[in-house]
Amino acid sequence: MISSTKLKSVDFYRKIPRDLTEATLSGAGLSIVAALSMVFLFGMELSNYLSVSTSTSVIVDNSTDGDFLRMDFNISFPALSCEFAAVDVNDVLGTNRLNITKTIRKFSIDSNLRSTGSEFHSGPLSNLIKHGDEVDEEANEGSAVLNTRNFDRYANQHPILVVNFYAPWCYWSNRLKPSWEKAAKTIRERYDPELDGRILMAKVDCTEEGDLCRKHHIQGYPSIRIFRKGSDVRDDHGHHDHESYYGDRDTDSLVKTMEDLIAPLPAGSQKLALEDKSNNETGNVKRPAPSAGGCRIEGYVRVKKVPGSLVIAARSESHSFDASQMNMSHIISHLSFGRKISPKAFSDAKQLIPYIGISHDRLNGRSFINQRDLGANVTIEHYLQIVKTEVLTRRSGKLLEEYEYTAHSSVSQSLYIPVVKFHFVLSPMQVVITENQKSFSHFITNVCAIIGGVFTVAGILDALLHNTIRLMKKVELGKNF
Repeated sequence: MISSTKLKSVDFYRKIPRDLTEATLSGAGLSIVAALSMVFLFGMELSNYLSVSTSTSVIVDNSTDGDFLRMDFNISFPALSCEFAAVDVNDVLGTNRLNITKTIRKFSIDSNLRSTGSEFHSGPLSNLIKHGDEVDEEANEGSAVLNTRNFDRYANQHPILVVNFYAPWCYWSNRLKPSWEKAAKTIRERYDPELDGRILMAKVDCTEEGDLCRKHHIQGYPSIRIFRKGSDVRDDHGHHDHESYYGDRDTDSLVKTMEDLIAPLPAGSQKLALEDKSNNETGNVKRPAPSAGGCRIEGYVRVKKVPGSLVIAARSESHSFDASQMNMSHIISHLSFGRKISPKAFSDAKQLIPYIGISHDRLNGRSFINQRDLGANVTIEHYLQIVKTEVLTRRSGKLLEEYEYTAHSSVSQSLYIPVVKFHFVLSPMQVVITENQKSFSHFITNVCAIIGGVFTVAGILDALLHNTIRLMKKVELGKNF
């Protein structure tokens, strides 16, 4: 059996009898300082252990979300009509999608960006509008000429007023002119404005009556508007409510459309045409005209993960545009890439990494306004560099997956119709932010090192200080003898 004496022989911490020790004021002071230092360093180590640390690495993109990237946006154009606003996507692989409508919504807005009605529906349009083969003969003009002075008088005089807003330089306006004049002459002969008075076909030269055309938000030529007495004079946020005609432009189609418009009205009646009660095929070629000159475009598109462009412009296969009058000023309310992220996920990620998400929607709230000081035909381009970021935690794994981007914008002038372009390039690399897990054993080791280190250093200092004081006393005592 092992005796207690033998056990005592392996004691690392031999005790000195109290009678052989001496307490000093310098030792007490160093002990207090050492104790306070231990507490302070322990608190710092504990805080460091409880805090979250991360490491950032850059790796080749190993995305599992497919070959397509979602692009969400909400952009307001104060001077671009929803009637012609089109969203296109193209990329370096040859993809060229024109006038995307399935995932896009449009709302007419006024100059203050306020919505002026419900969603603007473009409706299905024929790719090819039929035109007549008539020859342009000035002597066969049958439509009334309207201007700022007489427009309201004619609009209040006839239950139905159909107006061709045109420009003499426009190719499509000149294609329409012979058929329009011949149809107007036919309608005038069948429904005399003086005797019958139910309908009148007229025209407005937008190069001469610019203010009148702007009042009715005419941006493409020719634009055929259908004004109905009663509904058109009802003021709604300062705008008139009427329809646009997008059907064939040959004489027979125009005459048939006019007859269908007046079919619900009794002959010789001046009854107000408050509603279009005709149930016929002309409804497929008519739809509400834009009630304001601006448009808010919102929605999303799916783009391939290669360099490409999102283009917003005025487009029509049967209208012309005056490039010098097009203003592509816009305000970006929202623009982001990738899946929609919940506010909670962003909040949790920001607690971990405060700077995360700063560039997720960098262009939000930015305005790009052309006050005409740049001249005409101004195209506004945005160059976006996109980088994917992942945040990984030790508890829940992948906490956040988002796309951040940098943006640089510029303006340029060209001879073509001005547009807004968003050029995007997706980086082949991705940023991975990982939460580092701290070891409890490492924490305990550091605590022990703090206690032992401070105790040892304080002991050495105490010994040096004590020996120095004793030596000084001996020297002083020797001088006295």
